[in-house]
Amino acid sequence: MDLQYLAYKCCASVVVIVSALVCSVAAVPVSRADSPVEAATPAQATPAASPPEDSSYRLGTGDKVRLIVYDEPDLSGEFQVDSVGFIRLPLIGQVRALGLSVKEFENQVTERLTQGYLKDPKVSVEVTLYRPFYIIGEVNKPGEYPYVNGMNALNAVALAGGYTYRAKRSKIYIRHFGSTEESEAPADGSAKVAPGDIIRIPERYF
Repeated sequence: MDLQYLAYKCCASVVVIVSALVCSVAAVPVSRADSPVEAATPAQATPAASPPEDSSYRLGTGDKVRLIVYDEPDLSGEFQVDSVGFIRLPLIGQVRALGLSVKEFENQVTERLTQGYLKDPKVSVEVTLYRPFYIIGEVNKPGEYPYVNGMNALNAVALAGGYTYRAKRSKIYIRHFGSTEESEAPADGSAKVAPGDIIRIPERYF
């Protein structure tokens, strides 16, 4: 009888110890490195709202930029290039933007701010809205249209309501912003359109 009672007590003790170990393991928090949900979080960061910049892009009338002067909210904001190529900014007034790259304009603003206004200003500039492009000739709705990244001849014609029945559909003519001459291009996806371009759809003669 004593042996049976002793065996019963030993079994009960083992059960209690195992239960305690299970509870203690369950109570240990899962680290961030072990959690698949937590580890995936950085990859879900919200992308930048502005379109990717082309370092060769030159600012012109109608472009809108977001300018940030760090730690100076009163000097930051969105500004548009006016009809004569300037942007009017708080404190420093008019700054020429026409024909400058985004980086060149950023450097120019930084330099102006150091001339008796701020010590070592940190300036960031990005384009938030590109100037429109224009399409004329044999399309159903010629006129001015907002530019979007990746625009090509086919996109432009579609925005303008498609070709008229008189249109020559094999080629287009483009006059790039700042140029006085047209260049011929195929009327397909390979013909890239830039902000401020003027596209002309020719008429067929047969």
